[in-house]
Amino acid sequence: MNVSTNGASSDHAPHPVAGASTPKLVLAALGVVFGDIGTSPIYAFREALHASAGGAGPSVSDMNVFGLLSLIVWALLIVVTLKYVTFVLRADNNGEGGTLSLMALARGKRTAHAKLILVLGACGASLFFGDAIITPAISVLSAVEGLKVITPGMDSFVIPITLGILAVLMFAQRFGTGKVANVFGPVTAIWFLVLGLSGLTHIADAPSILLAVNPYYAVHYLTAQPEIAFVTMGSVFLAVTGAEALYVDLGHFGRRPIVLAWLAIVFPCLLLNYFGQGAFVMSMGGNASNPFFNMLPEWFLVPGVILATAACVVAAWNARDLCAFWTGDRVRSCVRPSSTAFHLPLAGMVICGLGPNLPYEL
Repeated sequence: MNVSTNGASSDHAPHPVAGASTPKLVLAALGVVFGDIGTSPIYAFREALHASAGGAGPSVSDMNVFGLLSLIVWALLIVVTLKYVTFVLRADNNGEGGTLSLMALARGKRTAHAKLILVLGACGASLFFGDAIITPAISVLSAVEGLKVITPGMDSFVIPITLGILAVLMFAQRFGTGKVANVFGPVTAIWFLVLGLSGLTHIADAPSILLAVNPYYAVHYLTAQPEIAFVTMGSVFLAVTGAEALYVDLGHFGRRPIVLAWLAIVFPCLLLNYFGQGAFVMSMGGNASNPFFNMLPEWFLVPGVILATAACVVAAWNARDLCAFWTGDRVRSCVRPSSTAFHLPLAGMVICGLGPNLPYEL
């Protein structure tokens, strides 16, 4: 989609693939839509385990592993599969999705409450912008932390490397997405394949982990220790970070490719990886120290860290592009239709500029 003024076009906004076949659209959607939620396994389960331990140590009980994994599985089922895939993706505005498009549709139907709808839409959009600021820093930092698994002495280099990657992202935005976007889909497809295979190979360590699909374990975890569970839920919901992208990118790919990508590739691979992490932690006596990288075979650690970092860069790049696009074209078409649209590289710079402050707090 072009965001232009006086005929000038922008190369930064995600482009729909006109006339492309469904498989090509599914591959493209993997790179643009699911990059964010696809990098969550790097840190979501680990942070949930640490929160569950409550500062008592690096180990957690098998029952807590079952409870946390059950919460993650059902969060993915309810928030993404049920809410977005089943219902929200059907609520489009002339084929377009996202909070601002839905707000424009609602304002057209309820003019008496136009100001209230505008405020609610702005609040909803701000949550997406907040996610786009926070997630790149967290995901890139978590990926680079894999270096500590390879060489423990790399601790002091993790933050500088993370800041360097985010700085490159900030300055590279001026060149646009262009042909670089062509590799996003294949890179993310390889990433999901690795997620699924790495998890599948470890489920055999503790096959009983598959019982975590039973919601009983989630309910038991929430009721047995409500104080800790309340804190832990913040980490559990990291597993669904980026789910809003399914709706935001509805106009770029259409509902069918997004649904197919989620049900056939993304969801199964995420489940396999989370189950694999749970089985690995149980087989290691409840050791919650970075299960994502620790369960990788030693020969694949270096390629795994490189691939994880690449996947996080793809997710961060697309989050920045979407926010720049929202700042220009979406605000013009949904909030101020009579205004002139400008591409705002400042949006991407703000995202990448605020994000690097986060590693110092993590």
